[in-house]
Amino acid sequence: MMLYPAMNKLTANIPNRYLLVNVVARRARQIALEEESAPEKTDVKPVTLAIQEVADGKLSVAAADITITNVE
Repeated sequence: MMLYPAMNKLTANIPNRYLLVNVVARRARQIALEEESAPEKTDVKPVTLAIQEVADGKLSVAAADITITNVE
């Protein structure tokens, strides 16, 4: 299965693939939580919506506020 939109379009907004996964995962969790309280459900999965937001330039590393912390 092919990724749509293409990876080169996604990495134009978030150049590091590791950060891309983190940004998409964080936004997908936010979307899923928002959908739980919404009266209407959509058929589109949260990860798909998050990937599309990255491709559209709506999400960036700065917007996602990714912080790395030590877990002990």
